[in-house]
Amino acid sequence: MKDKILVTGGTGYIGSHTTVELQKAGYEVVIIDNLSNSNREVIDGIEAITGVRPDFVEGDCTDIPTLRKLFEEHPGIKGIINFAASKAVGESVHKPLLYYRNNLNTLINLLDLMPEYGVKGIVFSSSCTVYGEPDSNPIDETAPIKDPTSPYGNTKQISEEIIKDYVASGAPIKSILLRYFNPIGAHESALIGELPVGVPQNLVPYLTQTAAGIRKELTVFGNDYNTPDGSCIRDYIDVVDLARAHVVAMTRMLDGKDTDAIEIFNLGTGRGLSVLELIDSFERATGVKVPHKIGPRREGDIEKIWADPKKANEVLGWKAEVPIDETMRKAWAWQQRLPKN
Repeated sequence: MKDKILVTGGTGYIGSHTTVELQKAGYEVVIIDNLSNSNREVIDGIEAITGVRPDFVEGDCTDIPTLRKLFEEHPGIKGIINFAASKAVGESVHKPLLYYRNNLNTLINLLDLMPEYGVKGIVFSSSCTVYGEPDSNPIDETAPIKDPTSPYGNTKQISEEIIKDYVASGAPIKSILLRYFNPIGAHESALIGELPVGVPQNLVPYLTQTAAGIRKELTVFGNDYNTPDGSCIRDYIDVVDLARAHVVAMTRMLDGKDTDAIEIFNLGTGRGLSVLELIDSFERATGVKVPHKIGPRREGDIEKIWADPKKANEVLGWKAEVPIDETMRKAWAWQQRLPKN
């Protein structure tokens, strides 16, 4: 067994898939999640896939006594992967304090306790939103950081600055900041996938619920952008590809190599797809039509952005591999497995 890793937000979408990949790689995993946007049955799915049930703590990372108790009861944690954050761009515009309180306090508490409990490194779940509306595409890690277009994006920028300042102060930790683009899809087993509580804020779960007849129709937010078909363009990355990158990053931090205290990597496919192209991909891959309409632009949305993943490809030895149609087939298989309600 390799080192023990704490995955915050580990019953969530990306956290659960990353836990699977960590356990497959031989790591021992402890999960903490307050279940605000997930459910504890995800643990059953992780166990069914890997044959190993991760330790689970139901708790809120904004509460430092809860975190302290976790570290006391699960000694020997060497690394943290932090997914414990609110993540919907549109919602953040209307509930900014929720996003600042949750996303920033969680990170500060984790950093505060890391040296005390001998935690060597933290992989931070950052976002391409730190680049704002980019001057050109694709985006590499040297692109300028722009004024954020949403409170969500601002929490990612501030979080990166907090980590950099803390490391610069002499804190005995390392950090890898993973700026990822748009994770979609589900595990090939259809045992775990994206299942937000309530009405989905993200595109693909709303799309699959619409295809399943749970939602009446999907709204495409704007068709008057400066893109070939007028809809926003994003770099859609398969969630399992993304999860694998976190394992590679954690291994890099913990294996004792002489790496920089802070490293930054963009995680994407290097290809931009519009919202309408993604709908076409789903219909092509599944043979199922998605009722949709064009609505007004959504506040906080960026027009077009996709990654230049060359640094991650070369330095981490990681590459996005799953074709988009396969990703959409997996998303549909997951949706079909869920109850209609």
